[in-house]
Amino acid sequence: MALIKSYKGLSPRWGKDCYFSENATLVGDVTLGDQCSVWFNAVVRGDVAPITIGDRTNMQDGSCIHVTHETGPNHIGSDVTIGHNVTVHACTIRDGALIGMGATLLDDCEVGEGSIVAAGALVLQGTHIPPHQIWGGVPARYIKPTRPGQTDNAAHYVEYAKEYMKDNQ
Repeated sequence: MALIKSYKGLSPRWGKDCYFSENATLVGDVTLGDQCSVWFNAVVRGDVAPITIGDRTNMQDGSCIHVTHETGPNHIGSDVTIGHNVTVHACTIRDGALIGMGATLLDDCEVGEGSIVAAGALVLQGTHIPPHQIWGGVPARYIKPTRPGQTDNAAHYVEYAKEYMKDNQ
């Protein structure tokens, strides 16, 4: 069972059919929609400001979703994929975005609907990525537009989660 921890009277809440790996951690003012997944060693820590996550969003192994009381909250849309070892801090990620492995998103940045942040990218504080664009590098810069269907990865993680839940009942 994942570590689900209250903080200052606020407890994580989630919708139906969510999967949390055994060593995932959810703390405080965290709200997840339906069919979300939080994978191995991922942390969703809403201790100083709220974290709101839509439906079918996945936070993969080793990722950290956090906030700060001065620039929070954190809003993550539906059908978002947050790759392995990503840091998301007090920002907004719109529906259908894909955040590549090892990327870092700093305070008050915004990733537009259906956009991709490439693996290893650093999205600086206050950066606003428009919809359907690929950004990468350190610091992250515009690379090119996305192709239709290029960010349709979240559905795979809904299926993976179903298999994990089935195998571990």
